[in-house]
Amino acid sequence: MQAFETFTGVVCPLDRSNVDTDAIIPKQFLKSIKRSGFGPNLFDEWRYLDHGEPGMDHAQRPLNPDFVLNDPRYAGASILLTRENFGCGSSREHAPWALEDYGFRVIIAPSFADIFFNNSFKNGLLPIVLDAATVDALFAQSDGVQALSLTVDLTACEIRGAAQGVIEFSVDSFRKHCLLEGLDDIGLTLQHIDEIKAYETRRRRETPWLFE
Repeated sequence: MQAFETFTGVVCPLDRSNVDTDAIIPKQFLKSIKRSGFGPNLFDEWRYLDHGEPGMDHAQRPLNPDFVLNDPRYAGASILLTRENFGCGSSREHAPWALEDYGFRVIIAPSFADIFFNNSFKNGLLPIVLDAATVDALFAQSDGVQALSLTVDLTACEIRGAAQGVIEFSVDSFRKHCLLEGLDDIGLTLQHIDEIKAYETRRRRETPWLFE
């Protein structure tokens, strides 16, 4: 998992509440268990005017000009600003995979669905919960002629660049550590590889019949 570092990115304002995981990555794209390749199908049914299926040439598909991801102002956005209950619906881990593969590193919302919230941390995304008034203010700032650009500092738990000054946020200390170090569940396990190997060696010695 990619370690999270302080970065400055463009904010993409998705002004919708209760965005479910089937909207984030529709069910027909869940056939692969790889973590990559889902970015072109992020918000597929909103992003394109035709019906998407695996294997299509996305460069030839008609884009929906009214969908925010297709607005030139937000090209290359890495911060998604959205409304309450983001990530509701089914628990598919493909949803954070698609967001991360597209290029998002941070999602800002007043609230998240619990399973999506947990899956985001495990896949290198930082979901930030801010109060509704602050989110409203950020939406107002992101709808100008030029896109809003913010700096997200996980170490200091600060967002800088907004009109209202520094915005502080909170993150569980263990999740913060994992993001900063780039540790998913496998990475955490591999930190104990020496103990695991020692245990396996001891088991072979004490119960050799189990390994015949």
